[in-house]
Amino acid sequence: MWAFVKNKNRMTARPEPTQIYHITHVDNLASIIRDGGLLSDREMEARGAPQRAVGMSSIKQRRMQLPVRHYPGDVVGEYVPFYFCARSIMLYLLHKGNHPELTYHGGQEPIVHLELDLDRAVRWADESEVRWVFTLANAGARYAPFRSQLDQLNEVDWASVVADDFRSPDVKEGKQAEFLIKHFVPWTLVERIGVYSEKTRLKALDALGGADLAPPVDILPRWYF
Repeated sequence: MWAFVKNKNRMTARPEPTQIYHITHVDNLASIIRDGGLLSDREMEARGAPQRAVGMSSIKQRRMQLPVRHYPGDVVGEYVPFYFCARSIMLYLLHKGNHPELTYHGGQEPIVHLELDLDRAVRWADESEVRWVFTLANAGARYAPFRSQLDQLNEVDWASVVADDFRSPDVKEGKQAEFLIKHFVPWTLVERIGVYSEKTRLKALDALGGADLAPPVDILPRWYF
């Protein structure tokens, strides 16, 4: 049986401000804006698959069954997922393109990061009576510990979250911590879009053409591999 072991020597206070990141294909931006924000996999499944899926279907299906501790009856797939860092391990897998469960092989260039402020997102969720939680490891793992209080964010292994070298199993676990918001996250909470290249920036700007609120689109190579 798997067990999650926290290396207490690596634990540090969370950064202020704390940013969270959702990655998606640039081709999905127009539909995200049209929907008014980000949808969970369960919501997207109900409305039809995203235009360009970039995750692993087997993991997405598992998340449709994994329970969200603290909220009996909820499953991970009902929540919109965010990482606590850009340059995530999932992005690395998309960049390498050689994982056997990947059906997407378009590389990292078309992938965009949607950056949100965590505290602002929590305020919106609490005011809207929307559930949120976070995990200390990959929320798609059955052993991932869940937390539901902001003062528990110091339990996240922030040193691993920001680490560039994630070959160590402990670092790999900590880096995959997730912040989850149930069902839907409004577009108005997106504060910045990070992209790899000018080519992707222009595509993102084109998608934003009809948006009432258009966050800045910045070329940020340090967010990529």
